[in-house]
Amino acid sequence: MASPSPARNPTEVQMSQLVLPCHTNHRGELSTGQLLKWIDTAACLSAERHAGCPCVTASMDDIYFEHTISQPFVSPAGQRDGRSGVGVGQVVNIKAKVNRAFNSSMEVGIQVSYEDLCSGKHWSICKAYATFVAQGPLGSKVRLKPLTPQTEEEKIEYSIAAERRRMRLVHKDTLKDLLTRSPQETELETRDGSGAVPAEKTRVESVELVLPPHANHQGNTFGGQIMAWMENVATIAASRLCHAHPTLRAIEMFHFRGPSQVGDRLVLKAIVNNAFKNSMEVGVSAEAYGQEMSVSRRHINSAFMTFVVLDQEGHPRTLPMVAPEPGDGERRYREASARKKIRLDRKYVVSCKQTEVPLSVPWDQSNKVYLSYNNVSALKLLVAKANWALAREKEKVRMYTLEEDKFLSFRIEMSVCITASRAFSLLSNLRRRHEWDSHYVSAELVQKVDDDDMIYHVVSQKLRNENKPQDFVILASRRKPCSKGDPYVVAFRSVTLPTHPARAEFTRGETLCSGFCIWPESEEMSKVAYYNQAMPGYLNYVTTNVAGLSSDICSTFEACEKFLLKNKEDLISQLQDF
Repeated sequence: MASPSPARNPTEVQMSQLVLPCHTNHRGELSTGQLLKWIDTAACLSAERHAGCPCVTASMDDIYFEHTISQPFVSPAGQRDGRSGVGVGQVVNIKAKVNRAFNSSMEVGIQVSYEDLCSGKHWSICKAYATFVAQGPLGSKVRLKPLTPQTEEEKIEYSIAAERRRMRLVHKDTLKDLLTRSPQETELETRDGSGAVPAEKTRVESVELVLPPHANHQGNTFGGQIMAWMENVATIAASRLCHAHPTLRAIEMFHFRGPSQVGDRLVLKAIVNNAFKNSMEVGVSAEAYGQEMSVSRRHINSAFMTFVVLDQEGHPRTLPMVAPEPGDGERRYREASARKKIRLDRKYVVSCKQTEVPLSVPWDQSNKVYLSYNNVSALKLLVAKANWALAREKEKVRMYTLEEDKFLSFRIEMSVCITASRAFSLLSNLRRRHEWDSHYVSAELVQKVDDDDMIYHVVSQKLRNENKPQDFVILASRRKPCSKGDPYVVAFRSVTLPTHPARAEFTRGETLCSGFCIWPESEEMSKVAYYNQAMPGYLNYVTTNVAGLSSDICSTFEACEKFLLKNKEDLISQLQDF
């Protein structure tokens, strides 16, 4: 008898939409605005399934479009090439489900694909994450019930959702910090801008009257409808720069600052902030007012959209430069350059598969938030993996292994009579690791990025067949629990610092993913687990221990327990830690 299929997530919403002529633009491509409306609707329905009450869109994370949805290419032989997209009569499939519920907000994950009905093939369009807020009577916030993930995939998304939430909250600070540290001169001052197009010529302003079809069942304007209107004016602004039909490649976070209702007038403004060699950034905002004679306007949304112009072969064309307006225009110009750097770094660090990212990624002010995110989320991914196999058990110490692709990961855990917060404080300070780990010689704090992220230069003992010690430059990222049931997390990964290049007296080592997770078991007991995704250069050492030929790893962890017990009530040490 076949085993029953796993229970479906109760918040999951599946939507399939047939693309009709009214959904497409002049090129036969599905309008991005229409797609945004479908995405917002599916995500809202998912959020309301969990909340049991009306929900409103708070924000939509960055969206990168992998494909446009256009008429399929038909070869001279009559063969359809679905890779070109789907056209009228084809299907867009959207799946949305709540990844995690916080106090009054929740993250909804959305996957969008399209289907060629003739070939039966499917292609991905984009992935997105939206934040929704539950609303009670008179707009009051509703405290949400916790979400319990069931599958391995759901547990991974649940765990990383807290890290994505943290990244959203610090995004503005990251941009401000980068602008503070970057040169004040603009790109126009460093290259010939004689042929630049004045940004003022790309300015667009349009007004929309919110009618009942534009509103949801609560009387508020659909978030997706507002996004669609914003995409429309942004496309017009981009067209005025390039005098061609641009293609939307990415959207940087829609952030809803407040609602609008039926009867409101929405003023939509767009302007090209900056044009790079092959892409341009368009800034777009939405303001609302209730009466024609009303003076005050409510700023309800803003976003930044990246466009390209493709030639007949599908390659991006070179774009003209933009001459910013003095004052705010120059500020937007510089901010666009900073956002581009952040986008490239984030896409490089966050979007790549773990096996595709170099071990030691260069540390930079523009990517510090995303390296920290990647550091913690990689460890949480490892923690959430299934199929860990018990390899060894010695008294209270248990060792598990996980073989996956070219990685051999291991987990060592034990219960210790210490509070989780105290164990977290002690284990997150690498300067004290040599007190219990004989492989560590020293750890120098190189840079305190913030209260949660530190960079260390670590020197370890000589490895077998090596005549000099190893050294590492390690980013240590620590996180306190976001909600009950979450562990304390201390994650480690290698980074590259120009101030600490590889030196002749050391063999430069690297670590991709390692760290501690600490769960409180009671007021005085904690489960401490150490994870390491072993790289090829470390496999000989690990394999020896896994095979039972050495108890070095277990002995090290026993020494860790003694260190924790010895220092659990050391007040002086507590003041020195972080």
